Amino acid sequence: MTVARLSPEQRDLLDVVRAYAAKQVAPRADAAERAGTFPAELFQGLAAMDLMGLGVAEEHGGSAQPATVVLRVVEELSRAFLAVGLGLSVHNLATWAVERYAADDVRKEVVPRLAAGEWLGAYSLSEPGSGSDAAALTTRARRDGTDYVLNGTKAWVTGAGHAGCYVVMCRTGEDKVRGISALLVPADTPGLSFAPAERKMGMRSSPTGQLVFSGARLPARNLLGEEGGGFAIAMGALEGGRLGIAACAVGLASAALEAAVGYAREREQFGQPIGQFQGVAFLLADMATGIEAARALTLEAADRRDLGLPHGRLAAMSKLTATDTAMAVTTDAVQVFGGNGYTADYPVERWFREAKVLQIVEGTNQIQRVVISRDLLKGS
Repeated sequence: MTVARLSPEQRDLLDVVRAYAAKQVAPRADAAERAGTFPAELFQGLAAMDLMGLGVAEEHGGSAQPATVVLRVVEELSRAFLAVGLGLSVHNLATWAVERYAADDVRKEVVPRLAAGEWLGAYSLSEPGSGSDAAALTTRARRDGTDYVLNGTKAWVTGAGHAGCYVVMCRTGEDKVRGISALLVPADTPGLSFAPAERKMGMRSSPTGQLVFSGARLPARNLLGEEGGGFAIAMGALEGGRLGIAACAVGLASAALEAAVGYAREREQFGQPIGQFQGVAFLLADMATGIEAARALTLEAADRRDLGLPHGRLAAMSKLTATDTAMAVTTDAVQVFGGNGYTADYPVERWFREAKVLQIVEGTNQIQRVVISRDLLKGS
């Protein structure tokens, strides 16, 4: 969706988000990352602005905005503070799964809470022993009358310990794929505990941790979709999640480019701004071109999603292209800053560290290449 295709209301929305990101979000990023504190107040601010249910149907308390607009919001927030943009992206992923697959009574009860920001949503597929091989998960839900009893450990959960509910993929049967189901697990479920958060290279204010289930009992109505249908739900959710990560990457790369351009204009060597040297100027040109290409690909995939058209291949391409671009752009931004870029006095070193994880989450970029190549080779 180009700027020309945005409605006046959507343009106003993005202007409001951009202003909030610049005035409220960005100034808190460095301190929160240094302290490793979750910026709960910023998500409360998003909730107050009705941004937590952007893609949710109006009947469930949302704004029914298309993916092309939702992703632009994620991009703007990620440009200011990646932990906030990524947190909203994961929340959107979990909310989509609940809105689409929950039983009517659960949907009417839970989705409005997610849309209002009362609950932060989280998504849990990976385990300590299964990451890229998602179907190898072992966390098990056993049916016991009108309940499911859940045992096992989930890993790498964004928002672990801070979310209000978790969309959890677990095993309910022996078949590797058809034996997987999806359950909605409220954070206060007895038998659910949280391991200490992971100690990470970057994104320290975005908690990532394990969910530990020990006889956690859930009503069977918390099943999402049909028993055995969880893997399909997981893959469908990841298509949207990959677009969210692509938008995060575009936002992060845009912040790095803006900082690099500003520094190249001001920093002087040999009697002139370093941006006047072709070696630096060409770096900036390549950075800007890569960002625009990644954004265009991401919005094209989102447009297809909005139209109900197949978009899995493009989603994988978007995630692959945007996150590789973010890694390259932040690397070059550090280079433009020279020695200063390697210090914590400038944000480019933090963006460099944050970019790396985007090549891993929601499926590594090697997995994206598998998805793309398989789709190409299967034929029409």
